[in-house]
Amino acid sequence: MTQPDLHLFTASTMNGWKPVIFLEEAGLDYKLTAIDFARKEQKAPDYLKINPNGRIPALIDRSNDDFAVFESGAILWYLAEKYGQFLAQDPKERSETLQWLMFQMAGVGPMMGQAMFFQRIAAPNGHEEPYSIQRYVDESHRLLEVLDNRLEGREFLVGDTYSIADIATYPWARAWPWAQVDIDGLDHLKAWLKRIDNRPAVQKALTIPKPVPAFWGDIDDTEFAAENAARFRS
Repeated sequence: MTQPDLHLFTASTMNGWKPVIFLEEAGLDYKLTAIDFARKEQKAPDYLKINPNGRIPALIDRSNDDFAVFESGAILWYLAEKYGQFLAQDPKERSETLQWLMFQMAGVGPMMGQAMFFQRIAAPNGHEEPYSIQRYVDESHRLLEVLDNRLEGREFLVGDTYSIADIATYPWARAWPWAQVDIDGLDHLKAWLKRIDNRPAVQKALTIPKPVPAFWGDIDDTEFAAENAARFRS
C-alpha cells in the first residue's frame, strides 16, 4: 500500500492542532503519529532528528526527499506554499497574512501558554505565583483585544479570506477558558471564533489525535485539570 506523502507527528495541544486543521481543510492525505508526552516520545533520539527542539508538531514530506519541517508556524507556511492554499499570492495580502501568523507565534501562543502553565501546572503543584499569573493573563487579554480590533468589519484576520493566520491563531484564542482569560466585550473575536467553530474540517481536526473538551470550556474541567497537573509533577 502506498504511503501518503505527508507524515505528521503531533499531539492534542493548541500548537499540535494547527497542521491538522490545515490538512483537514485542504483535504490532503497524510499519515499521523500521535506523540505520547507521558512516555517522552518527543525526546526520543529518532524524533530529535526530525525536530531538534524536542517539541511537537513536526512533519516529513516524503515527496520532497523526506524533508523535515518543525515549528507549527513553519509547517503551516510550508504546506501553504507547497499546495497553494490559505496563503494569498498578492504581495501585500501575503505579507499581511504572514504578519498575523508571526503575531500568533510570537505573542498569542507564548503569552497564553504561560497563562496556562502558571495556573494549570505550576499552581496545582505547589508553585503559586500570583504576579506571574496576573501578568500573563493580562497580556493574553491585551493580545486578544488586538485581535478583536483587527476583526472589526472583517470575516477573517486578512480581509475575507480564511488563511494560515486564522488556522494558527484559532486553537489558542479558542482556548481562552483554559487560560482563564475573560473575553467579555470582545464581540468581533467571539464572532470570528464562532465562524471557525462552524467549519466541519476544524471540528474534525480538533478530535485528532484525540479531543480535549476541557480546553474549550465544554465540560467541567476539574478532573482533567488535576490529571493534567499531575503529569507535570516533578
